[in-house]
Amino acid sequence: MGQIAVPCMLIRGGTSKGAYFLRDDLPTDVAARDAFLLAVMGSPDKRQVDGLGGAHPLTSKVAIVSKSSEPGCDIDFLFAQVGIEAAQVDTTPNCGNILAGVGPFALARGLVKASGARSPVRVRTINTGTIADLSMETPEGQASAEGGARIDGVPGTSAPIDIGFLDAEGSVCGALLPTGNVVDVVEGVPCTLIDNGMPVIVMRAADVGRTGYEPRDELDKDIELKARIERIRLAAGPLMNLGDVAKKVVPKIALVAPPRAGGAICTRSFIPHECHASIGVFAAVTVATAAVLPGSPAASVAQMPPGRERSLSVEHPTGEFTVTLTVGGTAEEPVVERAGLLRTARILMEGKAFVPAHVLVAYDGARQATE
Repeated sequence: MGQIAVPCMLIRGGTSKGAYFLRDDLPTDVAARDAFLLAVMGSPDKRQVDGLGGAHPLTSKVAIVSKSSEPGCDIDFLFAQVGIEAAQVDTTPNCGNILAGVGPFALARGLVKASGARSPVRVRTINTGTIADLSMETPEGQASAEGGARIDGVPGTSAPIDIGFLDAEGSVCGALLPTGNVVDVVEGVPCTLIDNGMPVIVMRAADVGRTGYEPRDELDKDIELKARIERIRLAAGPLMNLGDVAKKVVPKIALVAPPRAGGAICTRSFIPHECHASIGVFAAVTVATAAVLPGSPAASVAQMPPGRERSLSVEHPTGEFTVTLTVGGTAEEPVVERAGLLRTARILMEGKAFVPAHVLVAYDGARQATE
């Protein structure tokens, strides 16, 4: 029995890397599609040696892209986080880093056309319904990979991709603060349970006995800490309208501390069982939003700039991530009206991904046996 070949691009989006597919090139049945994606990435296997995955959550990601059926939108984008050691494909959360590669992919695949030296693309993220406006440099009809934009966590520079979110609030949980509280005490720890594009549990590092400045590798080996924050995560899941989150990649965890490199706030992010080398796009937006809320753990340690238009540097283990917020409402009850950020992306490879045919044959056989 041979192999099935499907057109694919590998793209670095922000500080992540993933396999990008056209929706129409994948199985329409969700279970068959997930079986295909697991085989493409080489899961379950901690090395993902038999697939395209990079043996890390940041490099075991998939984008499924199509023309949008939503009026006013150009592209529909479904993000999939593919498990490494578990045969699991999670389409619950968004990924703002992989989103950054959707524009270049859509141009390269002819789903949209460049409109000059700089081109806008409006993307509907199917996972949560959030609408994102991407703006890319397209001097020759394709997304440029050359430029002076730099993001921490990625070597060198590239062309900037500006991303703006207008309606990320409550993207997964249904409300910015799903419990209605700025602070909830979970497993004895004051937390903000918040979702402005990504469900995140935000807590002071000091409240779990850490400084918040520890190196990423040290925290990743901190078994006691990881066990404690997992207990908090499991307890917070139902409070955030997420149910049992034992097998979900959300909510994420963010430990926060006062900034020490000139930024607004310092973070250590867990995604959720590994400490992030930097911080995810939507996690950064959500933590920055938490820092705006008076009385929150994040606000208690943040150095918050004043004004309606605010630029917040979110410090992380390998540098910083700048989030721009438009803040309305009142001082007592602020409202984040818009969140923006800068990413870069680069197409790394275009070709075909091969999956053993027996993967789908076995799935079809099992399905028929249960019908």
